[in-house]
Amino acid sequence: MIDTQGESIRVPLRTKTAFGIGQIAEGVKNTSFNLFLFFFYNQVLGLSGTLTGLALFIATAFDAITDPMAGSISDRTRHRWGRRHPYMYASALPLGITFALLFSPPAGLTEWGTFGWLVAFTVLVRGSMTLYHVPHMALGAELSADYDERTSIAAFRTAFGLLGAAAAVGVAWLVLFAPTPEFERGQLDPSAYPLFGLTFGCVIVVTILASALGTHDRISSLPQPPPGAPPFRFSALSSDYAGALANEAFRPFFIGIVIFFVMRGIQEVLAIHMSTYFWALDQQQIATVALATLPGFVAGVPLWAAIGKRGDKRPTFLWGIGIFSVMVLGPPIAKLAGFFPVAESGIYVPLLALASFLAAFGASAGLVMAGSMMADIADEHELHTGSRNEGVFFGALSFAAKSTSGLGSFIAGLGIDFIDFPTRADPAAVPEAKILSLGVLYGPGIAVLAVAAIAVLSRYPIDRARHARTTAALARSEDDAADHP
Repeated sequence: MIDTQGESIRVPLRTKTAFGIGQIAEGVKNTSFNLFLFFFYNQVLGLSGTLTGLALFIATAFDAITDPMAGSISDRTRHRWGRRHPYMYASALPLGITFALLFSPPAGLTEWGTFGWLVAFTVLVRGSMTLYHVPHMALGAELSADYDERTSIAAFRTAFGLLGAAAAVGVAWLVLFAPTPEFERGQLDPSAYPLFGLTFGCVIVVTILASALGTHDRISSLPQPPPGAPPFRFSALSSDYAGALANEAFRPFFIGIVIFFVMRGIQEVLAIHMSTYFWALDQQQIATVALATLPGFVAGVPLWAAIGKRGDKRPTFLWGIGIFSVMVLGPPIAKLAGFFPVAESGIYVPLLALASFLAAFGASAGLVMAGSMMADIADEHELHTGSRNEGVFFGALSFAAKSTSGLGSFIAGLGIDFIDFPTRADPAAVPEAKILSLGVLYGPGIAVLAVAAIAVLSRYPIDRARHARTTAALARSEDDAADHP
């Protein structure tokens, strides 16, 4: 927030912490969708890659409407609990229940029955998450108007989101998917997934409520809809979205983020396939490589936040996603080209873990900067239109992020079926040609998307000086409005 003298008001640590805790729910949900959901329905339940990917894509298509709609509705809400908190409270229980049911389909379903269950509960989980996550992200933009303080708030959100992701990965690989006499690779055990859904469904409910309650005391200081603002109407949704796309900073940011997240979606959806079949890792090795991301994020989040405070957000963001792309796509390309050490080498797993660490280190820059950059875009939109629409912009960002497990999953599913990769496959029985095809699909096949995303995102125009001019102009407008009510 900004006081009447234009000085930045720092957000209390307890408020940042409470706000950040709410991102654990998103971290758990995203990790579960991006890493485990496709593998569960495709490899464990035997649903074809095309149908699995199509189901997740259908759910994402709903997000194209519901995400900006949730933002527009919350932007216009007048309630004694403010614009954001009513939806945060309302979403917690439905999200936890539908998440648990998504990983517990009834036994004996036909292929189309399994497809229908996946579509229905993915839509319900995504819809419930939209009801929570879009207002939650918009709340973060409203807690401060300061260029650097926003980066700090985003860093808290990112850190807790990564904690949720790390918890999902660690508990899954080390506990829920532990090897059994029947399943040497526990990720192929269908009985492990219902407990996975129930465990993290409960985590989601608790963390959402903790965030809403912990930030409840800030409601009175948050922006409200302007006097005379009309209530939400569907006719207003298209104009809100058109207004967002008319913003010269929003267009390249949104398009670039969508391309990048589609690339990331293909990469994450196929990650367990790669660990199990291409890299031929055992359970402990998979856990080692996966958990190497945690120290990468721990090191990256504060460092990139500090770099962003000393410089501009765009180059920090681009460096981060560039490092991520190289570290994710480089190792499989190196192995396909014959430059990666053999599996029997003592540095085989450590090199994969190092790449995982560096990829997470780079990704943390994008995660920290994205929300802060979107908040700056919302300021410019207010200057040009007179309307604060954080919900609409963060709804668009939420939709872009969900492209990870939607359009990315659909493309990955088509790719899996195109190379005719087997389902319910014993790693030792998969032909070498199929494994090589998987590596080509994962590495060179999606590298072009990473290059395209970076090229588009480089056109984002807001820097520190431009934002300072924007906030100064907004402050003058507020002073004029106060002097001439």
